[in-house]
Amino acid sequence: MASLKSLAKDTAIYGLSSIVGRFLNYLLVPLYTHYMPSSSGDYGISTNVYAYVALILVMLTFGMETTLFRYANDERYRPDTVFSTGFTLIASLSAVFLLCVFSFIGPIAAYLGYSAHPEYLLMMAVVVAMDALQALPFSFLRFKKRAVHFASLKLLFIAANIVLNLICFVGLHLTSVFYVFLINLVCTSFISLLFIPELFRIEWKFDGALLKRMLSYSWPILVLGIAGILNQVADKILFPLVYPDKEAANVLLGIYGGCVKIAMIMAMITQAFRYAYEPMVFAAAREKDAKVMYALGMKYFLIFTLLAFLCVMGWLDVLQFIVGKGYRGGMQVVPIVMVAEIMMGVYFNLSFWYKLIDRTIWGAWFSLAGCAVLVAVNVIFIPRYSYMACAWGGVAGYGTSMVLSYLVGQRKNPIDYPMRSIFSYVLLTAALWFLMDSVATQWNVVPRLVFNTVLILLFCLYIYFIDIKKKHKTSKI
Repeated sequence: MASLKSLAKDTAIYGLSSIVGRFLNYLLVPLYTHYMPSSSGDYGISTNVYAYVALILVMLTFGMETTLFRYANDERYRPDTVFSTGFTLIASLSAVFLLCVFSFIGPIAAYLGYSAHPEYLLMMAVVVAMDALQALPFSFLRFKKRAVHFASLKLLFIAANIVLNLICFVGLHLTSVFYVFLINLVCTSFISLLFIPELFRIEWKFDGALLKRMLSYSWPILVLGIAGILNQVADKILFPLVYPDKEAANVLLGIYGGCVKIAMIMAMITQAFRYAYEPMVFAAAREKDAKVMYALGMKYFLIFTLLAFLCVMGWLDVLQFIVGKGYRGGMQVVPIVMVAEIMMGVYFNLSFWYKLIDRTIWGAWFSLAGCAVLVAVNVIFIPRYSYMACAWGGVAGYGTSMVLSYLVGQRKNPIDYPMRSIFSYVLLTAALWFLMDSVATQWNVVPRLVFNTVLILLFCLYIYFIDIKKKHKTSKI
């Protein structure tokens, strides 16, 4: 019982720090989009550079975070040896990365379109290298069950980042993207310094034989991680490279990046669901009715996200003020990106079939297939359809992974999902969204919001009468 209480407490702390952290970072969106004009292209530069940062971070960490847990729990190895061996690898990769960037910054900046501002790339190269070096110490804190320390450092970074941004943008009116990157560099350096005492507590020992085993375990995780992150950032990386008007590319990417942030409400919901659901899935794997739970989990996840979708669509007239006026021309991407995020969440739910039978290689194949489709859609259609191709590319990519996982999963480890009930909710959502859209240009804002709210309440009533009340009656019987 004590271990379960500890697990619940740690899960709450990790989940709270992640969700609260993402929400607080979300608050920077209105700050940036209101103080950086869309015409400057600065927010587009930020969107593009941070997409590269996310991809490079996955490469530099090389799947060692998960690998640390695997081998630190192996009685044959001392946890300190596992940590120091993995950290040595990441430090070596980070050093080589920085050496390459600083040595070839001219050609790199020219290729990426930052010849006039190579300092952007140099600052963020240092940031991503430090982030990679922090990854394993953060994982080691989790291994040692030091959840409070873990969460404190995460939230300290976010708090410092927000305060410095407010000082620069609101107080000093320093509104260039240069200061966004500089603040990130300062905050990341600060957290890195706080890890130095932790590193001195480690008994350092490098084990070459252990490293070979760790690499054998980690490379499939690396492939899966690269495919997964590309699904999230490939459109933001590709856009400036394939859009024909190079001068307008950053402006359009900034508009897309700002509007996508509204749709990221769905990503936060999915993350919250994941923190609550994932530990429960693995804990219940041996139960007789485990597959029934997975099927119902899928259904209620969809109900929850479809309700969120309707709330965002119904109140988009209000939510659009999250971004600056110059960015609101891209609001048409919001429902499309939200649909893509729902598909990603469904794919996450479907992924348990191969995780539970230790066939994670299937996840790599599904993610790679989805990534290939996403990249193809972006490369082919961005020149003609601009950032709308990015939005639809996400639907195509996540949709491919989702469908493949479902079809193969029903053959390898079938689960009886309540498809009729699920489709009824999907169709109802589509119908209500159609009604919302039909009055979008016909009515004034206030009547529109009232009408949309009534439709959302009808969806809630449907949930109550079809599932909640029926389930309550069944449990009484």
